[in-house]
Amino acid sequence: MVFDQNTANLPRKNLKSAFGQYIFSRQKELILYLVAPCSGERILDVNCDTGDHLQIFKEKWCSVTGINPSAQILQKVKNKLGADTEIVTGKADDLPFSDNEFDIVTLINVLETAKNPKKVLSEAIRVCRGRVFIGFLNNLTLAGTKQRLKELFGLPLSQEIRFFRLNEIKCMVEGTIGNTKIKWGSVLYFPAFVYSFFEELEEMLPLENNPLGAFTGLVVPVKYTFQTVQTPLMESFNMNRKAQRAAPGTARDMVQEMQK
Repeated sequence: MVFDQNTANLPRKNLKSAFGQYIFSRQKELILYLVAPCSGERILDVNCDTGDHLQIFKEKWCSVTGINPSAQILQKVKNKLGADTEIVTGKADDLPFSDNEFDIVTLINVLETAKNPKKVLSEAIRVCRGRVFIGFLNNLTLAGTKQRLKELFGLPLSQEIRFFRLNEIKCMVEGTIGNTKIKWGSVLYFPAFVYSFFEELEEMLPLENNPLGAFTGLVVPVKYTFQTVQTPLMESFNMNRKAQRAAPGTARDMVQEMQK
């Protein structure tokens, strides 16, 4: 497979398609390696965009839910993945779900554009009872300039985004959830021209604990914990504050009812 347009003299459309497929395949490999989803698990993809990341988990027989503030984007996701895919309109920093509702929550290229990344992360942890996956563009990589990385990962060149370092994300996690065991890795280590003559070099390097990849991912384990549901929800549903269980679906059901 050839990815460098100058050396291969390929039309840009074909180049983008080939390189885009390769980039996604590497991301997919890292996500599956770190998250290790099981059949039947419930997955929430925050700011689900095209639905490609939801498709990864759907292929593993997970129950998938996507959330995005754009109803138009969500309809495209629904059309792409089918009626059994749940889509919800909402914001990443104010998720309309109850505590501990999902086994897996993914934040993939979400923190880069968030106004308050800590709030987004806190919300993802709140609605999760298993593990949170964070995928982000690495500030320390040999793969290219920031503008080049935005182009490779399909982000608008004019959009202002943050490029994080691994330690920044770890500090954000520990500041939210405390000390925890984090599993991490990265992919896409080299500039695009390298793959035009030696793509096998990428696969020779380990996924886990490699800090040089342009796309870095980490998994944060989240324990199922009782958290007090907001007072209005308790009053509406006559919930007992001392009951040692969450109310899965309560917040979402209320939002959906209001949207009817």
